[in-house]
Amino acid sequence: MALSDADVQKQIKHMMAFIEQEANEKAEEIDAKAEEEFNIEKGRLVQTQRLKITEYYDKKEKQIEQQKKIQMSNLMNQARLKVLRARDDLITDLLNEAKQTQQSGKRYNQSPSTAGWTGPPGFVPIVGAPNDCSLQETEPFALVKAAVQKVIPMYKIATKKDVDVQIDQESYLLEEIAGEVEIYNGDCKIKVSNTLES
Repeated sequence: MALSDADVQKQIKHMMAFIEQEANEKAEEIDAKAEEEFNIEKGRLVQTQRLKITEYYDKKEKQIEQQKKIQMSNLMNQARLKVLRARDDLITDLLNEAKQTQQSGKRYNQSPSTAGWTGPPGFVPIVGAPNDCSLQETEPFALVKAAVQKVIPMYKIATKKDVDVQIDQESYLLEEIAGEVEIYNGDCKIKVSNTLES
């Protein structure tokens, strides 16, 4: 049985509608897949950039912290240097004042019997060594001798030992050295320097 033109047209329209529906469904599927892939790629790119930005600012923050630490360290060092300079200046001033006082004769009273010297503190530290001590002194010999004679009994009471003190009359301390004495044990292996320079 032959189809009429109307039936053929109807079937063609039906087939075209089916093809169009299939094409629309396929297009929607492709769009959905593309949208999904786009969102995945977009999320990956955003996450990558976010990590890069975080790393960048973390690095900047560490650099700033490091700079702060360096600046703080520099400030502390400068403050320490100021303190050390001030202390050094004070010690220099005290040393100069002591030298001037010593040179003007105020270090000791001029009378040996009333000498202000209470004895060399170096006697006791070298008590384990032979008890012979030599002294070098910038003061007049008679004054030093009187002071040493005054100190020997104190030493004996403090240590329960005898001591033989010899005053070196040939090599005195230099005039620019401010202080009392340099004490040596008998074989000169131990030295106790009681000067401002030491």
